[in-house]
Amino acid sequence: MRCQSIRALLLCCLAAVLALGIALPVPAGKDRGEKVKGEKGKDKKKKTDKDKIAAPDVPPRTGKSEVIRLFNGKDLDGWEGHKHLWSVKNGVIVARNTEPIKVSTYLLTKRKFTDFRLTATVKLVESEMHSGIAFWGRQAPDKGDPYTYAGHLVMFPSGWGMYDLFGRNGLPVSGVAAKKVGKQHDWNDLEILAQGNRVRVGVNGVLVVDWRDPEPQRIKEGPLGLQLHSNKVPQEVHFKELILTTFPEPQMITLK
Repeated sequence: MRCQSIRALLLCCLAAVLALGIALPVPAGKDRGEKVKGEKGKDKKKKTDKDKIAAPDVPPRTGKSEVIRLFNGKDLDGWEGHKHLWSVKNGVIVARNTEPIKVSTYLLTKRKFTDFRLTATVKLVESEMHSGIAFWGRQAPDKGDPYTYAGHLVMFPSGWGMYDLFGRNGLPVSGVAAKKVGKQHDWNDLEILAQGNRVRVGVNGVLVVDWRDPEPQRIKEGPLGLQLHSNKVPQEVHFKELILTTFPEPQMITLK
């Protein structure tokens, strides 16, 4: 009789709890839609666009605008680099190596630039390794070669895109659009428009890059550099018709 009374009392208490809607405690991280960190079979929260750092809108710098023919078609006056790797043939700057290159090396302008438009015609002749044009950085002999470069790089062809040399490495710039209009072993017409922290690139008359650097403090007045990439195999790259305008108008001029 006593047991039946206790059992009846417990049933009455349970009924009261349910009637009042009092919830029993649950383990931390369980229920309520929460996921326990490291729990098997659970996906980690993905970053959204809101989590990414928005690039500031740095306006173009101002200064005297002048048109400079960087290459005179005859010799490398105004440039510096390894003489055994760079030459001029038939009005074209030729980069060529027959021995392995341990560190990417560059033919550098003696003048330095910040905001500019560069038009150039370029061609990868031998190897499948990309070349490129470097800017907004510095000559970096401390990185293993007297004429290597630390800064931004617009690559061509073989993937295209952009790179931060001795910095952030690959930049979030897609090469898909350039691959559609670019040529692997033929001449490509390039236009690079660098103003403020914005870089636009045209390839064969098509805009393929429009990107702002989210870290404008990295941008420096610096030389331009034509790249001969580190490689174990022979390479050859051609450059011609390099014309630069300082502090240009903000419009691309080669787009069709």
